[in-house]
Amino acid sequence: MAGYPERVYLNGVVMPAGEARVSAFDRGFLFADGVYEVIPVYGGRPLRLAQHLRRLDASLGAIRLANPHGDAEWQAIVTRLIATAGGGDVYIYIQITRGPAPRDHVFPPQPTPTVFAYAQPIVPAPERVRDGIAALFVADIRWHRCDIKSIALLANVLARDAATRADCAEALFVRDGFVTEGASSNLFIVRDGELRTPPNGPTLLPGVTRDLVLELARAAGVSTHQVPLPVADVSGADEVWITSSVREIVAVTTLDGTPVGNGRPGPLYARLAAAFQDYKRRFAAGSAT
Repeated sequence: MAGYPERVYLNGVVMPAGEARVSAFDRGFLFADGVYEVIPVYGGRPLRLAQHLRRLDASLGAIRLANPHGDAEWQAIVTRLIATAGGGDVYIYIQITRGPAPRDHVFPPQPTPTVFAYAQPIVPAPERVRDGIAALFVADIRWHRCDIKSIALLANVLARDAATRADCAEALFVRDGFVTEGASSNLFIVRDGELRTPPNGPTLLPGVTRDLVLELARAAGVSTHQVPLPVADVSGADEVWITSSVREIVAVTTLDGTPVGNGRPGPLYARLAAAFQDYKRRFAAGSAT
């Protein structure tokens, strides 16, 4: 099956993807009652696994679902999945739902979570993406707990569809006059030589890659600030970037049909993108944590 992983992990068993079966009464299917996590792997090493597992645990806690595994068990599952994909540069997708139960909005008293995961190769960005992407603003119609990495992603899917129909690669959410994040990414802007990103809170997902970019920026002597970003500040920014676990750092060079800066990836983006790639090489070689 093109585009699908060959093997997946389901409730303790690694099996061919075509053999995986989940109950039609799974609450993830009926209610989107579940959470997920995406972990990049470079050179066979999962990047910042502890931070990703901490975010997964926070999402589970927020929906009042006990974590089905401890950190050591998750480490073993991730290691097993990396091996099934042949190592190298892959990403791990983990999804946990409240499991099968009679259809009722009330939580089942003793849920049996469904744990599904797989590994897929990370496909390098095409040259056109490395040259920058187009994005557009969309109204944020999502709920008030965007800090939970919920599998209820229909609003995000609709936003990405709107972007695709406008020949854009990402949609940036606007809520109460402020830009919070992308449909599947975190947001950065550069103004007056400073790197700015919205602060953590219920309107956006706390990004692990975003935190790494902030660390790399500070190490390079760049002034960083976590502040609310009004639409006007983003529209008038010298540079705009998005970050995510799989896309890493991408420059937005056109926003709502208007060039950002000179319409090319900016100098600070070039510095930080290079720093990120250097970090990746050192991490894969075991010389960075």
